[in-house]
Amino acid sequence: MNKKSYFKKSLFVLLTTSVLASGCQNTNVEDDNAGAETPTAENTNQEFLNEPLVTDLYTADPSAHVFNGRIYIYPSHDIDAGIPDDDTGDQYAMRDYHVYSMDSVGGEVTDHGVALDIDDVPWAGKQMWAPDAAFKDGTYYLYFPVKDKNDVFRIGVATSDSPTGPFTPEPEPIANSFSMDPAVYMDDDGSAYMFFGGIWGGQLQRWSTGEYNPNDEYPADDQPALMPKVARMSPDMKSFSEEVRDVQLLDENGQPLLAGDNERRFFEAAWMHKYNGKYYFSYSTGDTHNIAYAVGDSPYGPFTYQGVLLNPVQGWTNHHSIVEKDGQWYVFYHDTQISGKNHLRNIKVAELNHRPDGTIETITAYNETASN
Repeated sequence: MNKKSYFKKSLFVLLTTSVLASGCQNTNVEDDNAGAETPTAENTNQEFLNEPLVTDLYTADPSAHVFNGRIYIYPSHDIDAGIPDDDTGDQYAMRDYHVYSMDSVGGEVTDHGVALDIDDVPWAGKQMWAPDAAFKDGTYYLYFPVKDKNDVFRIGVATSDSPTGPFTPEPEPIANSFSMDPAVYMDDDGSAYMFFGGIWGGQLQRWSTGEYNPNDEYPADDQPALMPKVARMSPDMKSFSEEVRDVQLLDENGQPLLAGDNERRFFEAAWMHKYNGKYYFSYSTGDTHNIAYAVGDSPYGPFTYQGVLLNPVQGWTNHHSIVEKDGQWYVFYHDTQISGKNHLRNIKVAELNHRPDGTIETITAYNETASN
């Protein structure tokens, strides 16, 4: 099955299940998104286990961090630009970032307003997708993917003396950056690594030769899949200190995951966390909608596939972050509970638990109930 037909089939399935997987709805969202199709509880056989953290804006791709004992969330901000769903992601036409915070999970969520707007970035063209943040030596860094004026995704960086911004962007994107979904991991020794990449609309398939090619080039199903990328950050956190390299994701036999292995291969949404001395690389499988994870002994990998940590959620995309607070681990994610539309999402949080052997308990975001 080719990419476009797989998208159409899986999109149909996800749109169908979005009607069946809708629990208690909250439609208190911004006026420019009013009128979104909202499934009702009368025809459901599932209910949501977690409620949206933000209900007055559409938010997605939550990147959560603990700074100074407080949880800060850096999501993308969905808007309804009137663009139909397609496999290039044009419907995700975000233009700014808000920052949210809370003392603890379950506490009041504070919206700190717009931290960065696309109009503030001189090289940006359109589509401010999933961001991430980091802190070092008194400075907060916001990393963001956005298409330049030639419609090529690059990764920018902006700085602030506050975790809530406003952030001041650098005048150019990070040199040698490309694709999307930056995730910056700060290791125990103070070194920082950026993981990034995403296929289809994320354009990773256009960089297989090391140079940008506007024509998509995918490996055959029986060949190694396109891998996410990693590079160590320079001390100033604004550039790479080395050449970008592949993150090797391996199966149980030590072989690279194959392009046709849609249930396990990388699609987008890289994240890294460390637990009991092991490095956990987690990511979305895209068209099969899992959040999967793999484990290794170094931030460079290789990482061996372990399983699924978050089952598919309502909506086409699945994107997450993982953070520890007061001894408990959490996964932040999104679904489409408020709108029922793939491009108008809402962020949520659930507890994440590691088993004694280091594996992660799989999370299902819905609770089965009796059919009406």
